Amino acid sequence: MFSSKDGSTVLPARLGDVLAAALDGTGPSRDDCVYLLSFAETSPEAGVIRGVADAVSRRRFNNEAILLGQIGIETFACPANCRFCVFGKGHTRFPETRLTTEEIVGRARGFASGGDLYALFLMTMHEFELDRLLRVVEEVRPAIPASTQIVVNIGDFDRRQAAELRQAGVDGAYHVCRLRERVDTDLDPENRKKTFRAIRDAGMDFYYCCEPVGPEHSAQELVDQLWLGIEFGCFQHAAMRRVYLPDAPLAHHGQITELRLAQIVAVVALASLACPATDNIAVHEPNLIGLTSGANVVYAETGANPRDTAADTARHRGLDMAGARRMLYEAGFTAVRRGDGSRTPLTHTSIQG
Repeated sequence: MFSSKDGSTVLPARLGDVLAAALDGTGPSRDDCVYLLSFAETSPEAGVIRGVADAVSRRRFNNEAILLGQIGIETFACPANCRFCVFGKGHTRFPETRLTTEEIVGRARGFASGGDLYALFLMTMHEFELDRLLRVVEEVRPAIPASTQIVVNIGDFDRRQAAELRQAGVDGAYHVCRLRERVDTDLDPENRKKTFRAIRDAGMDFYYCCEPVGPEHSAQELVDQLWLGIEFGCFQHAAMRRVYLPDAPLAHHGQITELRLAQIVAVVALASLACPATDNIAVHEPNLIGLTSGANVVYAETGANPRDTAADTARHRGLDMAGARRMLYEAGFTAVRRGDGSRTPLTHTSIQG
């Protein structure tokens, strides 16, 4: 272990053991994860945790990154009533919006035109019209490259609906049992888990996330929530901080720093070593600290965004594809992986224009 000039140990022996095991391919236990999250984000321990997670992920994923794009296709006062979301029915001031199919297809083409988009996400409110969503998928599929997958970010759904989505060409679904579900939302955690099973039973990739993290959440809460992704065999794991929205009910708690978010990303990356199905790690919203702490995924966004008060996040918080590609390059990734498994080099010249 590292020692200071007076001979005292700078890093605890337990931390060294946990991180050495991770470097050998063995992820930390649940108790170890709580321990890793107990350090202050500015501590040398947290810095080493982030560094080891970065090294482990780069080796695990061959220093390849993934570009994802999400389109918020509609908004209204959402019955899920999440106290952290701009669309919650109990507090929203967001206008109702609904992109036409033509607008959705146009934005999909814009995201996928470069050929490097791994997957296109279509996002609705918790309640959604399945028939309309299926029609949108039917129109979008031939408009984007075959190498780009389609993923949905929608409310709870059953096995029959999952099978219909899969048959229509949907490759995956983003779904989360959020921190303090049913306390900070009006949703039943068990229904969220039933949807996890429906996703897996339909043969779709399961995208999960530790979210939405605020300063009030304990290390134990974070670990209990993130571990669900591991138990259900998530294809993607991630961490997302709750964005401060002045009019949201949870605004008084404030917002964690990107540095603390990166520490959580690092623990997610290390914990997911226990899940062979996990293929990539994301950080929301995209930032360089997270991408050098175990994450290798960036989302570009357009349309509605639950963390944004603007009608089109592309003109506000959302990152565009050029910015996403540049961020991945600056984080040191050397290739982008497409949805069909092919790869394209990520070089200085490829981020120009």
